[in-house]
Amino acid sequence: MNVKKLFGIIKVTFYTFVIMNLLRKILFPVVPIYYLVTWVRNKMYDLGIKESTNYNFPLIAVGNLSVGGTGKSPMVEYLIKLLKSEGKLATLSRGYKRKTKGFQLVQSTSTAKEVGDEPLQFKTKFPDILVGVDGNRRNGIDNLRSLTPQPNIIVLDDAYQHRKVNAGFYILLTAYYDLYCDDILLPTGNLREPRKGADRADIIVVTKCPKNISSEEKERISKKLKIKRNQSLFFTTIDYGKEVVGASDVKPIDSFKEQSFTLVTGIANPKTLVEQYQSMGLKFDHLSFGDHHDFSNKEIDELRNHKCIITTEKDYMRLSSNLLMKNLWYQPIEMSFVQDENSFNNKILEYIKNEVN
Repeated sequence: MNVKKLFGIIKVTFYTFVIMNLLRKILFPVVPIYYLVTWVRNKMYDLGIKESTNYNFPLIAVGNLSVGGTGKSPMVEYLIKLLKSEGKLATLSRGYKRKTKGFQLVQSTSTAKEVGDEPLQFKTKFPDILVGVDGNRRNGIDNLRSLTPQPNIIVLDDAYQHRKVNAGFYILLTAYYDLYCDDILLPTGNLREPRKGADRADIIVVTKCPKNISSEEKERISKKLKIKRNQSLFFTTIDYGKEVVGASDVKPIDSFKEQSFTLVTGIANPKTLVEQYQSMGLKFDHLSFGDHHDFSNKEIDELRNHKCIITTEKDYMRLSSNLLMKNLWYQPIEMSFVQDENSFNNKILEYIKNEVN
């Protein structure tokens, strides 16, 4: 891509950012209305006025209070690794921005447009588990449970606000640099529901922490989040793989110190990845798109002009079928615990054991 075209993209992105932030501030009077609506909705479920379905098998919901960017996919993948030997495991997602409707069972041959990028990522990495998508979680659970063999453990991805289903165990995520206690409701802030919603969580996980986070900092965050006695708090960080992965090869990320590349992201917050690459001394241009961005044919054509592209694993699921180029790579990531990993695992496994028995 030539400098003029790159500058044009950066200029459009900047003006879009400014306009959206201005619009959010203008819409501040809507925040109390949104608060009232979401508060009443939650209270109706809490009081049993609105029906919430219970289940007699292990059902774990992973989610957040804010809009995107907390690391739900790495957490779901961590749970898959932990639980896949404990029974017949399935995951259920909405399949955000897919072009299909209703329940879909994700296959290895599925595309991101059919099932969504994150569910396809789960199936690609863990082909032996069942992966379903359905905006109606009750319908999705019923469809998964009708399969043979029947899954007896289901992990619900991004289902914290889906109150029609009463999961047996809730894991709430909040990013270290954007704690829900420091935020306000949509449309001015990023919260989907009032902060009081955190009380439903069994476990709260502060994600994307610095690897050297101090005990004093963790204690400070614990007090800010007002952790309840019946809740457990954990801190995790992101581990970036030392190699990037392509269609038929892997390559050490350090090898890119000798060449420049384009970083393409379509995730809610690419901050940690950008900072990681900057700290490594890598030379790159960054093209940032919205979360789960649906790349147009024009954008795909423009990306073909780049000599080398590194993207996120989620974006790779959407790009790889259309952007056929040799130097297209994705950066693998994993979630790891700063400490107390065994304690987290034991709480999950104890819940599974009690539900099965």
